[in-house]
Amino acid sequence: MMPDQLLFAMEVTLNGLMAGVLYALVALGFVLIFKASGIFNYAQGVMALFAALTLVGIMDGQVPFSHLINAMFGTDIHDFGWHVPAVLAIALTMVLMVGFAWLVNRLVLRHLVNQEPIILFMATIGLAYFLEGFGDIMWGSDIKKLDVGLPQGLNAFIDDTTYGWFGYGFFIDNLDIVATVIAALLVTGLVLFSQYTKQGRALRAVADDHQAALSVGISLNFIWVLVWSVAGFVALVAGIMWGAKSGVQFSLSLIALKALPVLMLGGFTSIPGAIVGGLIIGVGEKLFEFIAGPALGGATENWFAYVLALLFLVFRPQGLFGEKIIERV
Repeated sequence: MMPDQLLFAMEVTLNGLMAGVLYALVALGFVLIFKASGIFNYAQGVMALFAALTLVGIMDGQVPFSHLINAMFGTDIHDFGWHVPAVLAIALTMVLMVGFAWLVNRLVLRHLVNQEPIILFMATIGLAYFLEGFGDIMWGSDIKKLDVGLPQGLNAFIDDTTYGWFGYGFFIDNLDIVATVIAALLVTGLVLFSQYTKQGRALRAVADDHQAALSVGISLNFIWVLVWSVAGFVALVAGIMWGAKSGVQFSLSLIALKALPVLMLGGFTSIPGAIVGGLIIGVGEKLFEFIAGPALGGATENWFAYVLALLFLVFRPQGLFGEKIIERV
């Protein structure tokens, strides 16, 4: 018979792995943008929020900008009176995110070709604040429930199996299991795309040098639209998972902050690194809270990831899988 504390630690570890996968989903979007443009996309978390808001709005048949229309014209309209199936709503949201990628390239990125990375970074900060305000006006700021038919709640099989083995049933959420499977498929697909396709190789060339990529015939506009579209898809998936787990609300955009230490651990240029970094953060913060939380007054999950990232910045700034950059002058 295992000690109770060891069983609790095993359950916490499993839940940490599941939470880490959700962190990694958000981090993947950052990695994709960074590989294509060499900048940290501050707007990725807001993209996940906007995608989730749009998905809920389409599914519920909500009239876009209804609050603004009612305020301007004294009307009282809120929805169209229909409900869109989840699969169709997801497809429509993805079309909108691709359109968003095209607009970002046309209105912002193409005017900043070969600019300093800090200029592009500041552009993504402005984009994040604009998109957050635009989402508020378009869909409203109230907390929304997202239900696309994903299984949620206790996994009875794992609970019964672990109870039979240890005399203690592990509480594992079905939604976390689904997120793990989806993340594994996403990572596999993105790695294959990055390493073995013409567009993936072009993406890496653009990241190295914009002007050199243009000189050999690579379309910078196409690559940026492509990578922002893929990042939008990743944001949509992350928004669905986080929205289904905790509701669609504006604090959802703050998951971007938790993705930052994930990237510091895994490396800003590594897709597998985003997954490994997410798992380390997820397990680390849960176990640290379980072991040291009571002695430190609790709430260690709020700062553990950033302390761990700080240690990595001191001793291995490129992360576990990042490329070590050496500049000669």
